[in-house]
Amino acid sequence: MHQGFQVSSRSTPEQYGHTPLGKQLRRRKSIEAMANDAANNAGLGSLKRSLGVTQLVMISVGATLGTGILVILGSAVPVAGPAIWIAFVLAGITALLSAVSYAEMAGMVPVSGSSYSYSYATLGEGMAWICGWCLVLEYAVSAAAVAVGAGAYVNQTLEIFGLALPQALAAGPGDGGIINLSALIVVILATLLLVRGARESALANTAMVIVKIAILIFFVVVAFTAFNAGNFAPLLPMGAAGVTGAASMVFFSYIGFDAASTAGEEAKNPQKDLPRAIMIAMVLVTTIYVLVAVAAIGAREWDWFANSEAALVQIVSEITGQKWMVLAFALASVIAIVSVVLTTLYGQTRILLSMGRDGLIPRFFAKVSPKTHTPVIGTYVTGGAVAIAASLIPLGQLAEATSIGTLFAFSLVGVSVMYLRKTQPDTPRTFRVPLYPATPILGIAACLFLMFNLAGITWVVFGIWMAVGAGIYLGFGRRNSRLGALDAKAYEAELNL
Repeated sequence: MHQGFQVSSRSTPEQYGHTPLGKQLRRRKSIEAMANDAANNAGLGSLKRSLGVTQLVMISVGATLGTGILVILGSAVPVAGPAIWIAFVLAGITALLSAVSYAEMAGMVPVSGSSYSYSYATLGEGMAWICGWCLVLEYAVSAAAVAVGAGAYVNQTLEIFGLALPQALAAGPGDGGIINLSALIVVILATLLLVRGARESALANTAMVIVKIAILIFFVVVAFTAFNAGNFAPLLPMGAAGVTGAASMVFFSYIGFDAASTAGEEAKNPQKDLPRAIMIAMVLVTTIYVLVAVAAIGAREWDWFANSEAALVQIVSEITGQKWMVLAFALASVIAIVSVVLTTLYGQTRILLSMGRDGLIPRFFAKVSPKTHTPVIGTYVTGGAVAIAASLIPLGQLAEATSIGTLFAFSLVGVSVMYLRKTQPDTPRTFRVPLYPATPILGIAACLFLMFNLAGITWVVFGIWMAVGAGIYLGFGRRNSRLGALDAKAYEAELNL
């Protein structure tokens, strides 16, 4: 018997050479087999354990903090009204319910695949592929969406000096331009930094996260100098439905808290540090989001946000009237966006590494450079694809499509926790979901609720995305899965007994 895979005494060659689709979709990869694969990366070069808990926290914060506040606030406030802060709380609670499940799974399965690997160990190859395909939507597409938002802040900065990018270079074809040059440059810079090494990327990200926290605190202080409590009345002009709809939209701003879980093979002490990093990041991000949302509404009436793509920098400009402050804030906002792009691209390349190692996508995604200890080829391919998407596709379509894939992946993590609690109750856990089983059940229900609050067109896009993924799996992944190859070897070994 091959470690991690079971072979019955009644096995036949057909089971391994031509495994029925239903059986193949249900095949699971054991946690032990994942750990063994991670140790040698299937002979494709190894990652280096160089990240401590602080750097892991900064990866999650870097991938999360700033996205919704800096980019999406202008489109979410008109949906929820002054209750936008409640929408952030609801989205934060939903993310927290998933975060505790991530924390438990990250401690048990400390590999680079995040929820893709968790699903492979519990729900089988089929659901693992679906989850991995959703994570491509989460990480790569969210990196592109955030990079698109950088253009608005670059233009806001240039306007201080009476300048502006030509429309042809300020937006993609869907927004009346030809190419979003700012977004393209941001993604290229992040890609080049990632190639240099995980430790170098983490250090750069830590510096950028400190900058983004500082500018958001600065915004809160400035906004509260013009605070008007009357801006919160009426609190629910769009009703409760507006709040839940906005919560589904701003959930995009919590995407990335799970980024630390993709560093399972580069963390110095993954079993202890990954759960801690995820929980610390969630509490920090939610607190700052709610503070900024309250401060923004207090400074401006909610209908003011309808015509603002870079709302925070405009508020700073109108309140202070100081060009140097606006310039500093706008430049720092761009740095904050670069941090999000950097860390989400990092997470994406590590998930693709795990999928490539398993044979479900081309194996060059899993090849690690012996010099930099990074998946260089996979990083360049991923960065190139994200750069093209960021420079040509509008933000709104990207953001909403990302949310639905992320919510689905998060729900699978809750299912994975419940599966392992039932099948491996005595396995040591460095973090345990509190109030089990209520917490993962509520987390799954909250994710499904927010999914069903998204627009119909988002479901159509998601359906098309899943259909494309199914085609790739059936055409490539099913035939090249290493799990299937290992099954075949196990069968041959059994015949020789």
